[in-house]
Amino acid sequence: MEQACADLPFRADLIGAGKSYLTITFGCQANEFDTEVFAGMLESAGYRRAAGPGDADLILLNTCSVRQKPEDKVAGMLGRLRKLKEEREGLTIVVAGCMAQRPSAAADLARRFPFLDLIVGTHALPRFPQLLEQAGRSRRPLIDIAAENEGREGLPVVRSSSFKAWLPVIHGCNNFCSYCIVPHVRGRERSRPFAEIVEEARSLEESGYLEITLLGQNVNSYGHDLAEGERADFAALLEALDRLEGKARIRFMTSHPKDLSPRLIEMMGRGKKICEHLHLPAQAGSNRILEGMNRSYTRERYLGLVGALKKEVPGIALTTDLMVGFPGETEADFQETLALLDEAEFDHAYTFIYSPRPGTRAAEMEEQLSFAEKNERLQRLASRQNEISLRLNRALLGQTFELLVEGRSKNNPEMFSGRTRTNKLVHFAAAEELSGKLVAVEITEAFTWYLAGERV
Repeated sequence: MEQACADLPFRADLIGAGKSYLTITFGCQANEFDTEVFAGMLESAGYRRAAGPGDADLILLNTCSVRQKPEDKVAGMLGRLRKLKEEREGLTIVVAGCMAQRPSAAADLARRFPFLDLIVGTHALPRFPQLLEQAGRSRRPLIDIAAENEGREGLPVVRSSSFKAWLPVIHGCNNFCSYCIVPHVRGRERSRPFAEIVEEARSLEESGYLEITLLGQNVNSYGHDLAEGERADFAALLEALDRLEGKARIRFMTSHPKDLSPRLIEMMGRGKKICEHLHLPAQAGSNRILEGMNRSYTRERYLGLVGALKKEVPGIALTTDLMVGFPGETEADFQETLALLDEAEFDHAYTFIYSPRPGTRAAEMEEQLSFAEKNERLQRLASRQNEISLRLNRALLGQTFELLVEGRSKNNPEMFSGRTRTNKLVHFAAAEELSGKLVAVEITEAFTWYLAGERV
């Protein structure tokens, strides 16, 4: 694992020398990268990675708050860690991330789990080492959920992979979709300097990374907040990265449809390193519901983008997010979402039940649907999408693709798993170790969620 350490305002030998840590991440890729930063700060402080909870002197849970389910998972895990905390003197337990950033959630965590040592929100991440020094000096958890973001530049990173890297380009979100908690816990948009991103990507390629994923709550709005002399859009950033001499694949997420420009679509089509995959959350197929969600586009606009992408980027795989049960959603609204599946033909859709998030406008709306009704619609939506996914995957039988091998299959150690440029998961058999290698595989079997093949 690569470790890029920076000078930090504390001495490593005073905090974690001889101690071990364990990180557990819930939620999105932005959280995964933040966990790599937490790991970087901990290892800079002398900690080493633990094999499991029983071996750790510090356990950090990096949490998600986008829906109620991940918050429930955090609570369940803390309930299980309570006994471990009682049994092991000196064990430090930290809750970080988006759930910790919500004041009401942080207060609830402190009340329900008083054995916690530190609750640190997303904005206070750069202060984590200092907070860790202060934690555990009282019987109550130390809480830091500062309202203002602090600069993250120069923080150490311990990457979880030696061949795939996350590269944040913009933090925060300005969209305030009526159902979404993200702007409340991640803050307003802040683009990183253009030259800094390009140089970091160059360094990653020179270090041997074969895939770089650009991260942001809305990467498509990158650059609008930069100073006049530095201003550039996301398409220009992709173009600069595509010109680098290395061979790393370039991915990015997440894209908001309202900011997907013709220039960006064109760049995806002609970029040699830019993968032919786009995650473009639709959320709903009804214009009435989209307006209630404050999504700032119509189904017609969205389908127009789909058409342009398929024209300009041959073979592109499209994935999306779709929500059922938004307040006031009727059966007619839901049927429009089903129709959107048929018209757009997504390779995969992440389908969710609407979950009220405290502090968002949608949580205060009338006509909240029952769980039973939302769940029934979710099942119908998933069933329709599964049919489409299987049909599109079967069309790939007999074709050969280059895979970036991610490692051995979790279910069968004799099989390896890798991803195509279109982000399709493929399993194949091989005798030698191939993790982190690029290999050619012919597709021999197609399933709803993955493909199987033979190495060429």
